[in-house]
Amino acid sequence: MGLFDFIVNQGKKLFGADDNDPAAKIKAEIEAANPGVKNLDVKFKDGQVQLSGDAITPEAMEKAVLMAGNVQGVQNVSADGINAPPQTGKVEYYTIKSGDTLSSVAKQFLGNASAYNQIFEANREVIQDPDKIYVGQKIRIPLA
Repeated sequence: MGLFDFIVNQGKKLFGADDNDPAAKIKAEIEAANPGVKNLDVKFKDGQVQLSGDAITPEAMEKAVLMAGNVQGVQNVSADGINAPPQTGKVEYYTIKSGDTLSSVAKQFLGNASAYNQIFEANREVIQDPDKIYVGQKIRIPLA
């Protein structure tokens, strides 16, 4: 799957500079949302997260990557250690910019602002409220 880049100073604040086990907090965050990754292991060093485990779907792996990456202090995420079935659909990744709404992103990628709920549902583990997205947040856009 490769290496995903994120904006290091944006995202959910899970830990502070003096936290002695940020990997455990990232793992707990992913497991609480249960995106479908079994035997999850998380390593964190110098802003890089390495994920390993067994994803039941390609979407589960993508969601785990986004959940780890959308944490303040994370610069990139490697999913090379996750075993997942091959992706059958087309997926784009998008980083939220100033002024974006899910409706504007839906119009841009899906051609219909009313399709924002498709994007919300595809990112439910990453976006808890469709009206609360933030600049720098990375989301997945499933395309037909």
